[in-house]
Amino acid sequence: MNELLFVEDQGAVRVLTLNRPEKLNALNTALTQALVDGLRAADQAAHVHVVVLTGAGRAFCAGADTSEFKSLTPAHAERVAARSQLTMQSHLLFSQMHTPVISAVRGAAMGGGAGLALAADICIASDTLKLGYPEIQHGILPAIVLTNLTRQIGRKAAFELVARGQSIGADRALALGAINRVVADAQLMDEALKLAQELAAHPPDALFALKRLFHAVVDQPLAAGLELGRKANIEMRAAHSG
Repeated sequence: MNELLFVEDQGAVRVLTLNRPEKLNALNTALTQALVDGLRAADQAAHVHVVVLTGAGRAFCAGADTSEFKSLTPAHAERVAARSQLTMQSHLLFSQMHTPVISAVRGAAMGGGAGLALAADICIASDTLKLGYPEIQHGILPAIVLTNLTRQIGRKAAFELVARGQSIGADRALALGAINRVVADAQLMDEALKLAQELAAHPPDALFALKRLFHAVVDQPLAAGLELGRKANIEMRAAHSG
């Protein structure tokens, strides 16, 4: 077991827990790599039908661990590029997996941490949630997470959120459509696991096909999306005929 990422199976549900609570689960290179490896391993495990991603302690994830970058100079360009590639993969992987991912989020979900929370297929938040993209206040950009954010809450709301750099609470995040539901903090994991078990009870071939189709059509023009749906309909009906 990687000490930075706790892995626990509850039947067909795998729980992945970011485990740097003393740093509010800030993402250094080691934790980001552990998360990517953990998501890929879950997606390859035949018995895992749903993943729940959460954070240890009082926060989900405070974003990137900036202490890793303080000593970097232009001479470290390859190292910076490698970390950027890893970060991009950590956010892209959610949509590439066939396994649905539910994020269970409490406390701070900032910057890259907010990006991970919203990259999940479903996000359940504690009433303690503080979600935001404070990068602009430090003279940097929420560069990698911006594309997914605009898809989640729309252009106007996304631009205001990143341009002001201020955090929002659970009720506002719910109103924007950034999260699916808000629950009492003490009930967060119970609710996330209850939903995960509900999804995991569906026939896995249908569940996995549904996720693949959803991510294939969600950003397509109408005609292209309908064509993908038509092909998926034929494939599923053929698989269950006879």
